[in-house]
Amino acid sequence: MRAIRVLLADDQELIRQGLRKMLDIEDGIEVIGEAADGEEALRVAGECLPDVALVDARMPRMDGVQFITLLSARYPGVAAIVLSTFDEDDYIFGALRGGAVGYLLKDCTPEELVDAIHRAGRGEMVLASPVVERLVAEIRRTPVAPGALPRQERLSAREAEVARLIAAGATNREIAARLLIAEGTVKNHVSSLLRKFGLRDRTRLALRLQDAPCLDA
Repeated sequence: MRAIRVLLADDQELIRQGLRKMLDIEDGIEVIGEAADGEEALRVAGECLPDVALVDARMPRMDGVQFITLLSARYPGVAAIVLSTFDEDDYIFGALRGGAVGYLLKDCTPEELVDAIHRAGRGEMVLASPVVERLVAEIRRTPVAPGALPRQERLSAREAEVARLIAAGATNREIAARLLIAEGTVKNHVSSLLRKFGLRDRTRLALRLQDAPCLDA
Protein backbone atom coordinates (compact mmCIF):
# COMPACT_ATOMS: atom_id res chain seq x y z
CA MET A 1 0.00 0.00 0.00
CA ARG A 2 1.31 3.45 -0.92
CA ALA A 3 2.44 5.63 1.97
CA ILE A 4 0.35 8.68 2.90
CA ARG A 5 2.18 11.72 1.55
CA VAL A 6 2.23 14.58 4.07
CA LEU A 7 2.94 18.31 3.73
CA LEU A 8 4.01 20.19 6.88
CA ALA A 9 3.04 23.87 7.09
CA ASP A 10 4.22 25.70 10.21
CA ASP A 11 6.18 28.92 10.61
CA GLN A 12 8.33 27.45 13.41
CA GLU A 13 11.22 25.45 11.99
CA LEU A 14 11.73 23.52 15.23
CA ILE A 15 8.12 22.35 15.10
CA ARG A 16 8.51 21.21 11.48
CA GLN A 17 11.76 19.40 12.27
CA GLY A 18 10.19 17.66 15.25
CA LEU A 19 7.17 16.59 13.24
CA ARG A 20 9.33 15.33 10.38
CA LYS A 21 11.54 13.26 12.70
CA MET A 22 8.49 11.78 14.38
CA LEU A 23 6.65 10.97 11.15
CA ASP A 24 9.70 9.70 9.24
CA ILE A 25 9.90 6.65 11.48
CA GLU A 26 6.22 5.76 10.97
CA ASP A 27 5.31 3.04 8.51
CA GLY A 28 2.86 4.19 5.88
CA ILE A 29 3.63 7.93 6.21
CA GLU A 30 6.03 9.97 4.09
CA VAL A 31 6.76 13.67 4.60
CA ILE A 32 7.18 15.06 1.09
CA GLY A 33 7.29 18.81 1.70
CA GLU A 34 7.54 21.66 4.19
CA ALA A 35 6.44 25.30 4.21
CA ALA A 36 6.87 28.21 6.62
CA ASP A 37 3.73 30.14 5.60
CA GLY A 38 0.47 29.71 3.75
CA GLU A 39 1.65 31.12 0.44
CA GLU A 40 4.65 28.79 0.34
CA ALA A 41 2.45 25.87 1.44
CA LEU A 42 0.04 26.50 -1.44
CA ARG A 43 2.92 26.52 -3.93
CA VAL A 44 4.45 23.34 -2.49
CA ALA A 45 1.06 21.62 -2.45
CA GLY A 46 0.67 22.33 -6.15
CA GLU A 47 4.12 20.91 -6.88
CA CYS A 48 3.93 17.69 -4.85
CA LEU A 49 0.17 17.09 -4.39
CA PRO A 50 0.24 15.55 -0.90
CA ASP A 51 -2.50 13.34 0.49
CA VAL A 52 -2.60 15.20 3.80
CA ALA A 53 -1.54 18.73 4.76
CA LEU A 54 -0.73 19.31 8.43
CA VAL A 55 -1.29 23.03 8.95
CA ASP A 56 -0.70 25.55 11.72
CA ALA A 57 -3.57 27.98 12.27
CA ARG A 58 -1.35 31.07 12.61
CA MET A 59 1.25 31.65 9.92
CA PRO A 60 2.69 34.80 8.26
CA ARG A 61 1.63 36.09 4.83
CA MET A 62 -1.30 33.66 4.67
CA ASP A 63 -2.75 31.99 7.76
CA GLY A 64 -3.99 28.42 8.03
CA VAL A 65 -7.66 29.23 7.42
CA GLN A 66 -6.92 31.16 4.21
CA PHE A 67 -4.56 28.43 3.04
CA ILE A 68 -7.08 25.64 3.66
CA THR A 69 -9.84 27.54 1.86
CA LEU A 70 -7.67 27.97 -1.24
CA LEU A 71 -6.24 24.46 -0.97
CA SER A 72 -9.73 22.92 -0.88
CA ALA A 73 -10.77 24.92 -3.94
CA ARG A 74 -7.67 24.17 -6.01
CA TYR A 75 -6.73 20.70 -4.80
CA PRO A 76 -9.85 19.07 -3.31
CA GLY A 77 -8.09 15.71 -3.07
CA VAL A 78 -5.77 16.99 -0.32
CA ALA A 79 -7.06 16.45 3.23
CA ALA A 80 -6.12 19.34 5.53
CA ILE A 81 -5.66 18.91 9.28
CA VAL A 82 -5.08 21.93 11.51
CA LEU A 83 -2.48 21.31 14.23
CA SER A 84 -2.49 24.34 16.49
CA THR A 85 -2.09 25.61 20.04
CA PHE A 86 -5.18 27.77 19.50
CA ASP A 87 -8.72 26.46 20.00
CA GLU A 88 -10.49 29.76 19.32
CA ASP A 89 -13.84 29.65 17.54
CA ASP A 90 -12.68 31.79 14.61
CA TYR A 91 -9.91 29.34 13.77
CA ILE A 92 -11.97 26.19 14.37
CA PHE A 93 -15.08 27.23 12.44
CA GLY A 94 -13.08 29.06 9.77
CA ALA A 95 -10.91 26.02 9.07
CA LEU A 96 -13.84 23.59 8.97
CA ARG A 97 -15.90 25.88 6.74
CA GLY A 98 -12.87 26.24 4.51
CA GLY A 99 -12.69 22.49 4.00
CA ALA A 100 -10.45 21.10 6.76
CA VAL A 101 -11.11 17.47 7.67
CA GLY A 102 -9.54 17.76 11.09
CA TYR A 103 -8.55 20.07 13.92
CA LEU A 104 -6.06 18.89 16.55
CA LEU A 105 -4.26 20.69 19.34
CA LYS A 106 -0.50 20.56 19.73
CA ASP A 107 -0.79 18.85 23.10
CA CYS A 108 -2.06 15.69 21.38
CA THR A 109 0.08 12.58 21.66
CA PRO A 110 2.24 11.30 18.78
CA GLU A 111 -0.04 8.27 18.59
CA GLU A 112 -3.10 10.50 18.22
CA LEU A 113 -1.44 12.53 15.48
CA VAL A 114 -0.33 9.47 13.52
CA ASP A 115 -3.81 7.96 13.82
CA ALA A 116 -5.35 11.24 12.65
CA ILE A 117 -3.15 11.30 9.55
CA HIS A 118 -4.12 7.74 8.64
CA ARG A 119 -7.80 8.50 9.21
CA ALA A 120 -7.65 11.69 7.16
CA GLY A 121 -5.94 9.73 4.40
CA ARG A 122 -8.98 7.41 4.39
CA GLY A 123 -11.35 10.35 4.08
CA GLU A 124 -12.44 10.49 7.72
CA MET A 125 -12.78 13.56 9.93
CA VAL A 126 -10.56 13.92 13.00
CA LEU A 127 -11.40 16.39 15.74
CA ALA A 128 -9.88 16.93 19.18
CA SER A 129 -12.35 16.52 22.05
CA PRO A 130 -12.30 20.26 22.95
CA VAL A 131 -13.12 21.06 19.32
CA VAL A 132 -16.09 18.67 19.32
CA GLU A 133 -17.31 20.35 22.52
CA ARG A 134 -17.09 23.77 20.83
CA LEU A 135 -19.07 22.50 17.84
CA VAL A 136 -21.76 20.98 20.05
CA ALA A 137 -22.02 24.20 22.06
CA GLU A 138 -22.31 26.27 18.89
CA ILE A 139 -25.05 24.05 17.47
CA ARG A 140 -26.98 24.20 20.73
CA ARG A 141 -26.69 28.00 20.77
CA THR A 142 -28.11 28.21 17.26
CA PRO A 143 -31.91 28.43 17.41
CA VAL A 144 -33.76 25.96 15.22
CA ALA A 145 -36.92 27.35 13.68
CA PRO A 146 -40.03 25.15 13.77
CA GLY A 147 -39.99 22.84 10.81
CA ALA A 148 -36.30 23.52 10.08
CA LEU A 149 -35.53 19.83 10.41
CA PRO A 150 -36.94 17.77 7.56
CA ARG A 151 -39.74 15.39 8.43
CA GLN A 152 -39.41 11.68 7.73
CA GLU A 153 -41.57 11.85 4.59
CA ARG A 154 -39.23 14.45 3.10
CA LEU A 155 -36.32 11.98 3.21
CA SER A 156 -36.18 8.99 0.94
CA ALA A 157 -35.96 5.61 2.63
CA ARG A 158 -32.31 5.32 1.61
CA GLU A 159 -31.49 8.83 2.84
CA ALA A 160 -33.01 7.97 6.21
CA GLU A 161 -30.84 4.82 6.41
CA VAL A 162 -27.72 6.80 5.55
CA ALA A 163 -28.68 9.52 8.04
CA ARG A 164 -29.05 7.01 10.90
CA LEU A 165 -25.62 5.56 10.17
CA ILE A 166 -24.02 9.03 9.99
CA ALA A 167 -25.57 9.84 13.37
CA ALA A 168 -24.03 6.62 14.72
CA GLY A 169 -20.59 7.78 13.56
CA ALA A 170 -20.14 5.52 10.53
CA THR A 171 -17.79 6.56 7.73
CA ASN A 172 -18.84 6.62 4.07
CA ARG A 173 -16.96 3.36 3.51
CA GLU A 174 -18.71 1.69 6.45
CA ILE A 175 -22.10 2.95 5.28
CA ALA A 176 -21.46 1.62 1.77
CA ALA A 177 -20.53 -1.81 3.14
CA ARG A 178 -23.51 -1.89 5.51
CA LEU A 179 -26.06 -0.91 2.84
CA LEU A 180 -24.35 -2.74 -0.03
CA ILE A 181 -24.10 0.39 -2.19
CA ALA A 182 -21.21 2.21 -3.84
CA GLU A 183 -19.22 4.71 -1.77
CA GLY A 184 -19.93 7.32 -4.45
CA THR A 185 -23.66 6.76 -3.92
CA VAL A 186 -23.19 7.36 -0.19
CA LYS A 187 -21.44 10.66 -0.95
CA ASN A 188 -24.40 11.70 -3.10
CA HIS A 189 -26.81 10.94 -0.24
CA VAL A 190 -24.61 12.89 2.19
CA SER A 191 -24.66 15.91 -0.16
CA SER A 192 -28.45 15.67 -0.36
CA LEU A 193 -28.76 15.50 3.44
CA LEU A 194 -26.48 18.51 3.86
CA ARG A 195 -28.71 20.47 1.49
CA LYS A 196 -31.94 19.39 3.17
CA PHE A 197 -30.66 20.23 6.65
CA GLY A 198 -29.09 23.48 5.47
CA LEU A 199 -25.63 22.55 6.76
CA ARG A 200 -22.20 22.94 5.22
CA ASP A 201 -20.16 20.08 6.63
CA ARG A 202 -20.52 16.46 7.68
CA THR A 203 -19.50 17.08 11.31
CA ARG A 204 -22.39 19.45 11.93
CA LEU A 205 -24.67 17.08 10.06
CA ALA A 206 -23.71 14.15 12.30
CA LEU A 207 -24.27 16.19 15.44
CA ARG A 208 -27.61 17.53 14.19
CA LEU A 209 -28.81 14.08 13.16
CA GLN A 210 -28.22 12.70 16.63
CA ASP A 211 -31.15 14.80 17.87
CA ALA A 212 -33.25 14.81 14.70
CA PRO A 213 -36.82 13.67 15.38
CA CYS A 214 -37.14 12.61 11.76
CA LEU A 215 -34.87 9.65 12.51
CA ASP A 216 -36.85 8.23 15.39
CA ALA A 217 -37.73 4.61 14.81
